Amino acid sequence: MEQRVANSLKILTDADKEACETVRISENEPASNKKRLFIESYGCQMNFSDSEIVASVMRDAGYATTSDVEDADLIFLNTCAIRDNAEQKVRNRLMHLNFIKKRKPGTLIGVLGCMAERLKAQLLEEEKMVDIVSGPDAYRDLPRLVMEAGSGQKGVNVFLSREETYADIAPIRLNSNGVTAMVSIMRGCDNMCSFCVVPFTRGRERSRNPFSIVKEAADLFRDGYREVTLLGQNVDSYKWENSVNFAQLLEMVAQVHPDLRVRFSTSHPKDITDEVLYTIKKYDNICKYIHLPAQSGNSRILDLMNRTYDREWYLGRIDSIRRILGDECGISHDMITGFCTETEEEHQDSISLLEYVQFDFGYMFSYSERPGTLAAKKFADDIPADVKQRRLAEMIDVQQRISLERNKRLIGTVQKVLIEGTSKRSAEDFSGRIDQGKKVIFPRENFKKGDYVHVLITECTAATLRGKIVAEVEAVL
Repeated sequence: MEQRVANSLKILTDADKEACETVRISENEPASNKKRLFIESYGCQMNFSDSEIVASVMRDAGYATTSDVEDADLIFLNTCAIRDNAEQKVRNRLMHLNFIKKRKPGTLIGVLGCMAERLKAQLLEEEKMVDIVSGPDAYRDLPRLVMEAGSGQKGVNVFLSREETYADIAPIRLNSNGVTAMVSIMRGCDNMCSFCVVPFTRGRERSRNPFSIVKEAADLFRDGYREVTLLGQNVDSYKWENSVNFAQLLEMVAQVHPDLRVRFSTSHPKDITDEVLYTIKKYDNICKYIHLPAQSGNSRILDLMNRTYDREWYLGRIDSIRRILGDECGISHDMITGFCTETEEEHQDSISLLEYVQFDFGYMFSYSERPGTLAAKKFADDIPADVKQRRLAEMIDVQQRISLERNKRLIGTVQKVLIEGTSKRSAEDFSGRIDQGKKVIFPRENFKKGDYVHVLITECTAATLRGKIVAEVEAVL
């Protein structure tokens, strides 16, 4: 899966990334006699977006959300199956939750999402810790599944749909800062990358009605939100009834309001077009930032991965981004080290790709074989674990150096920042992001969350920028 949750570091080991990708409900929803729902989400942005759909479905069924798992009548884990470590983390969490269940009989536990779709009956039969199993396309059926589980049966629905987009369901914004929000524009994936389980756990690709997307974005802006991220496994393949493509959708959302920032994730190198790039250039409120997973810098490995492009094609897309949007456009990547049969020379091709592109940040992993994927069926996982980790460490070191160099170039410049909230490290500071997705920390002064401010960048690390607010006239000068 190519969707990745951004965090302050952007340069992550496997363990670090999984730790930062667990999100719980942060506050209680007002309720009187309603039952309580606790949701914990793992993995990608799409999972977090799905949890907001689940909360909406269950609210209509009479449940209010809670941030206290001990207070919950119903516990959902929305899971990820992209790596074995992610699944093991969920299994360990289920063991803990079952201790809670023993103290509070009648509590129901459900596993949702990709892990539920992949393991299905195994979760019910072998684990014996789960009452409900629901795949990503069965969330409308959750009230019925909960009723079945409440009557002593097991509630199971892992049917994959060719039509479901949840376009008519208004998400409940969980863990919301009230400034940024995710808007799902499509579901599923038709790319059969050999290492990836997503086509098997999320089904075939289907796009959401563009007018429902624009309405959701407009409603969010009306409610005070100032940034939306359009989500899809591969947003560039968005197409509604052969009449609206992704570039056109991007323009429609940008036209909601000039003060509504628009981001998107994730792009596939084989599909991102110059039309999309020129649309980004046309609108100041479309962020000049593209997440473009490479996965490898070697053409032979890319062919084994079934990525359907080679090194030269990828670099051609990078050159087009630089030509149309300029060097200031932020670009990030996903990269896998130690894929089947990868040689040391082929690993160095990935390193040289980092050096050529000069990515602003990246998400890097050592290869983890997933049962049922094409790679697991066709290729031996033959790179020793210590070699994978050494290559990963080398790649992280190179990216960290490049990230620092890219950030240093911004010192002395003035950047427009959307204030997202208080810094995690100091209540005296605000945190926000610039157009290119980089995080900035700066003194609060007399501004508030949701304001746009101009910040003079004064210092940086590889992960974060620091600065001070300046007057708009200074920014113009």
